[in-house]
Amino acid sequence: MKEQEIKYNNRPQSFNGIEEMVEFLPATNTKKMEKMTLKKKLLIVGIVGVAAIISLIIGLLVWHFVYRNAPVTKAFTGFLTITNKPFIDAYENPKTREFADLSSQVTEVLQNTYRSDPAIGPYLVNINITGFSEGSIITYFLSEFKVPAYKASALDKAMNELKVEPIKLRQMFLIVDAFKAYPTDLHMARQLLDPERCSFYLHSRPGVTTQFSTPGFPHLPYGPNARCQWQLRADADHMILLHFRTFKMEPCKPPRGDYVTVYDSLTVLEPRIMVKLCGSYPPSYNLTFVSSQNVMLVTMVTDHEGKHPGFLAEFTQMPRTTLCGGSFREASGVLSTPFYPAHYPPSRDCIWDIQVPENKHVKIRFLMFYLLEPLVPITTCPNDYVEIHNKRYCGERSPFVVSSNSSRIMVKFHSDESYTDTGFMAEYVSYEPKNPCPDQFTCKSGRCIDLARKCDGWNDCGDSSDEASCNCSALQFRCKTNQVCKPRFFLCDGVNDCGDGSDEQDCQCPDKYLKCRNGKCVPQEQKCDKTDNCGDGTDESECGNAQTTACTQNTYKCDNGECITKLNPQCDGTKDCADGSDEKETSCSCGKRPYSRKTRIVGGVNADIGEWPWQVSLQTQRDGHTCGASLVSPTILLSAAHCFQDAQGIRYSQPNTWTAYLGLHDQKTRTSSSDVVVRKIKKLSANRDFNSYTYDNDIAYLELESPVAYTDFIQPICIPESSHVFPVGRSIWVTGWGALSESGTGAEILQKAEIRIINQTECDKLLDDQLTPRMICAGYVSGGIDACQGDSGGPLSSVETNGQIYLAGIVSWGEGCARRNKPGVYTKVTAMRDWIKQNTGL
Repeated sequence: MKEQEIKYNNRPQSFNGIEEMVEFLPATNTKKMEKMTLKKKLLIVGIVGVAAIISLIIGLLVWHFVYRNAPVTKAFTGFLTITNKPFIDAYENPKTREFADLSSQVTEVLQNTYRSDPAIGPYLVNINITGFSEGSIITYFLSEFKVPAYKASALDKAMNELKVEPIKLRQMFLIVDAFKAYPTDLHMARQLLDPERCSFYLHSRPGVTTQFSTPGFPHLPYGPNARCQWQLRADADHMILLHFRTFKMEPCKPPRGDYVTVYDSLTVLEPRIMVKLCGSYPPSYNLTFVSSQNVMLVTMVTDHEGKHPGFLAEFTQMPRTTLCGGSFREASGVLSTPFYPAHYPPSRDCIWDIQVPENKHVKIRFLMFYLLEPLVPITTCPNDYVEIHNKRYCGERSPFVVSSNSSRIMVKFHSDESYTDTGFMAEYVSYEPKNPCPDQFTCKSGRCIDLARKCDGWNDCGDSSDEASCNCSALQFRCKTNQVCKPRFFLCDGVNDCGDGSDEQDCQCPDKYLKCRNGKCVPQEQKCDKTDNCGDGTDESECGNAQTTACTQNTYKCDNGECITKLNPQCDGTKDCADGSDEKETSCSCGKRPYSRKTRIVGGVNADIGEWPWQVSLQTQRDGHTCGASLVSPTILLSAAHCFQDAQGIRYSQPNTWTAYLGLHDQKTRTSSSDVVVRKIKKLSANRDFNSYTYDNDIAYLELESPVAYTDFIQPICIPESSHVFPVGRSIWVTGWGALSESGTGAEILQKAEIRIINQTECDKLLDDQLTPRMICAGYVSGGIDACQGDSGGPLSSVETNGQIYLAGIVSWGEGCARRNKPGVYTKVTAMRDWIKQNTGL
């Protein structure tokens, strides 16, 4: 028998992913082969292990030297008080020898103090003294450190706990007290250290108002990448009253963008920020601030774009006072935060001890209440607050009442070191314990309201106590969960008025059906099939991208004659028309207002200056203000036809009877305000189909004698296309100088009221079938608010989701003013779009 042959090939074999040449030995040497293979395995494992250990060591070294030991820059701004030296005027100017000498002394004090603490001293890089102020001498400083990353938290802790002891220096003592240091943005602080960059040092004198502004204001915009500061001072024992007369900067883009910060300090101290401002504010917004001491710092930071006017500010000084609160013993009175309506000063505590006659009880009515701080929870009110009966109130609140079950009440007010607001204005009244609201309804909260407002469907009390246990009238329906009665025209308007959705519950279509805006139900499969199955375009208007379709009254028509299905495509930021005509500049530059911020005007319904810049006052020589109108182009106004019907010996139909006042806010200043532009009327044309009995087709246009230039206070409102939809339930605004009550006198300040578009069918029932397709119905949402005599012809303004504002209606008629269940009626502008285009070319 022959010896068994060993079969093999000479190709490399793979073992554990490592290719090697295999040597085959005689069968008798298999153990040797296994031993050698094991040795190689161990060798490979060893090499891999050593490599892993080396990698770990390298990683630890890199972490230790590059990351853990990597130096990080820390900066602290703060202040200390020198109590044994008097303040001199030379300390105000950083270029004087006296400033330099005292800076050197304080710097040495800080250096010695830092070096005495091993968690601080080794890492000190630089100290800058940024300013001095009275008290005896308050010194403001900036300290820089470079510290290993792993020791940064220890440095923070040590700086927070650091105490500065009196130091003997140059044969004299500096007695130092009240040392405080806070982390800060080093980049910002360094840039503000350069006195040549954009720094200003201002001192107000008694009886003198000192103005300052952004560089170039008002003729040039402020520059890009600017870092500016204004150090403001008053005499010793005085406070600073700072007021921004004009503030127009880049719209807010937090956390970056352009902004102005006001500090109750002479340096950038985060805990001493009074306010941070950006965007634009109307002139009537109260940007007035009061310091707690005789210094303030205003800083401005801008981004890479500089194209806005900036600000104009002024400041004065007034004697320092800590007086606020006090004892009140009269039966009624008024109380407010210090310097109201200016922002109250920081670090202030006030107590009002109110005592009314023994046989009475007392309550506080807060009419205005603004104690709001950024990022501070209003549930606990940890910073600024009013405290009554051990309960704190803060934030931004609607008018409310706090009652006492005795003849005495204590009101406490506290503001901390940072972020101030406009505060509160309140009145206290005494009342009979058994009859707190004579001839009125007493809310659970203690508020008094007219008896007519009980069970009217409106939450007039604020706590809904006036709507509890009511019997619904024929014009109301009952919500299911809370059993509250609501007006029937709230049914099926797309708004959850009941809170449980029961007012919208029976308005839905069956499953697999689509609800059209006109109330019709169509199968879901008919949606987006390029056929108007609803009859109002609903099923084709929300299909994603706009699609061309047959032209109807419900479709938007492009300039090229094509029609598209998309709902309200005009000026929404997307070019839906093939020719881009839905986004053309001439159509989309309207309906904008420079001042769009929320306003705080005492009185509740006063409009703000520049808030409705298309509002026009039409006046006659005999009657003064008579009707309103809306500016829609430099030469064209839209108003109501009924304003121009001859009557009482006056030819209202003639253009020369009328004068238009544009940019007007207060009727008393129509001849003195530089914001107001006056124009005579060149042409006047009322709709020929206007029916003076039904008020159908109630629209007219007026042509100005000469064009007006657009300003912050004069802007055109957008005219909607005929296909534009203003949905039922949408909040909308009516404005004018009309009567403040039925048969009352007209308003001097332009009034505004937020109302709501009402379901046409329900409104027609309320108004005894008097509506036509050219009318739109809108009602009050908080009761007692409506257009009235003198508002006729004015705008019904709708703020769209893209921020533009459209003329939804023209004030036309109503049954009285602000009557319950009698909403106002407005000319429907979309229904009159063809008439407007034919007569004005717009």
